[in-house]
Amino acid sequence: MAEVNSQTLEYAHSEFKRQNYKCAEDLYTKFIASCAQFREGEASKLAMAYNNRGQIKYLRVDFNEAVEDFTSAIKADCRFEIPFYNRGLIHYRLGFFNQAKSDFQQALKLKPDFEDAKESLQQTLLDQQHKTERGY
Repeated sequence: MAEVNSQTLEYAHSEFKRQNYKCAEDLYTKFIASCAQFREGEASKLAMAYNNRGQIKYLRVDFNEAVEDFTSAIKADCRFEIPFYNRGLIHYRLGFFNQAKSDFQQALKLKPDFEDAKESLQQTLLDQQHKTERGY
C-alpha cells in the first residue's frame, strides 16, 4: 500500500510540473484520502500534497479552498514554511494584512533566508501602513 501511495504522489508531482492541474489535483486528492491514517514519517508527504493541491486551487482563484489546503498542510507538518507563505499570499491579496503578516513571519521563523517571504512581509507592512494612513 505504501508503494502505491508513493507512486500516486510521484505521479501527482509529475503532472503538477507539466501543468496538467486537473489530473494532478485528482491524484493529490487520492493521495490525501489514502493518508487518513498516516504515520509521522509521512507527514511531510501529506503536507506537500495539500500544499500543491492548494496551489492548483490558488491558480483557479479558489482562494477559500486554497486556504483550507494550505492550513491542512500546516497541520500535517508545522515545520513546512511554504504553506505559510502561500496562505500569506492569499491573505495579502484579500487585504487581510494582519493574517498575511503573521503567515510571512512564521515562514521566516522556519526559514530565515526565505527571500520571497521577506519581500512579501515588507510589502504587506508597507501596504498596511498606507491603508492606515488613508483611514481604511
